[in-house]
This record gives sequence, structure tokens and C-alpha cells, in this order.
Amino acid sequence: MNVYVDLFVTFAKIGVCTFGGGYAMLPILQRELVDKKKWTTEEALADYYAVGQCTPGIIAVNTATFVGFDQKGNLGGIVATLGLVAPCILIIGIIAAFLSNFAENQYVIHAFAGVRACVCALILSSVLKLRKTTVVDGATFGIFLVVFLLSAVSIFVTLETGTLLGAVFNFFTSPVVLVILAGLAGYVIRRVRGWK
Repeated sequence: MNVYVDLFVTFAKIGVCTFGGGYAMLPILQRELVDKKKWTTEEALADYYAVGQCTPGIIAVNTATFVGFDQKGNLGGIVATLGLVAPCILIIGIIAAFLSNFAENQYVIHAFAGVRACVCALILSSVLKLRKTTVVDGATFGIFLVVFLLSAVSIFVTLETGTLLGAVFNFFTSPVVLVILAGLAGYVIRRVRGWK
């Protein structure tokens, strides 16, 4: 099969299963891109996710762009991205046309509750799979623990942004800032230890 067609079809299949966003898609991406197609490794996929978190846009779309670019350059990135978003646009268009008629339907409400529960399980699965390739020693566990605690505290503690403490707290619990600081911490630790 033509590589571009393969990229489009593979990412279109992944795009059909976009329930829950990028994190929930990680198990599907791992199965399709790492296990089946061998287009990337688990470590590289984790890196794509980290960079995708820091760059504007949707994580799954950014990941598709990175993998497509890695396979066939700029055109590969464009084709992979189009493959991922095409089913989403189609499905959203169909849902938008009919959802207002069914939004109050009890069957639809219960179906969405089931989808939300499924998404939670997929995200947990993603976390457990990422742990194997990212939390590999004491230093990475320390970074994980600090970021996890700051993120958890930010969920349960809301500080007024009008105060200096609130502004500082909200800044340092921003996902973008946490990812950048974790990257800097990892770089410094590796440099100090002399690791490659």
C-alpha cells in the first residue's frame, strides 16, 4: 500500500476512536503505531506526547503530525494529521446536526455516562503504560511525584488569582509550566550525572 494512503487510513482508524481526547487515545496509538506498524517506539511516543502537551493544539493531532513527519517528512505530517481529523469532523458534524433533538433523551444521557467511565479507564491505562518507559529511576520518579502532587493540589485547592500567593500557585500548577519545568529538571539531573 502507498505509504501516504497507509498513514491516512491508519490515523483515520485512530481518529474514529477519539472519545476522551489525546490521553484516552494513547493505548490505541501504542497498539497501532508501536505494536502493529512499528513506526515509532514507546519512548518516542512518550516524547511526542510530552512535546504535544507543550505545543499549541490537540495532543493527538500533534502526535499524528510528528509520526507522519518522521515517516515521510512534511507531506507525511500533513497526511497523518488529515487522516486523524477527518473522521472527527464528520462525526462532530453528524452529532451537531442531531444532538439537540436527543440531548434530553435518557438513553443518550446514560450512554454518555458510560462513555465518560470508559474514558477514565483508558486514561488510567495510558498512565500505566507511559510509566514503564518514563519513570525509570529515582530522579524521574521524583519529578513525577512533584508534578503529580502539584497537579493534585491544584484540583482541590483554589486560590484567588488576585493575591500574590494565588497568582504564583496558579502559575506553577499550569500544565505548560509543569511540563517545561519537568523538562528542565530532567536536563539538569542528566547533565549533573553525566548521562547521555
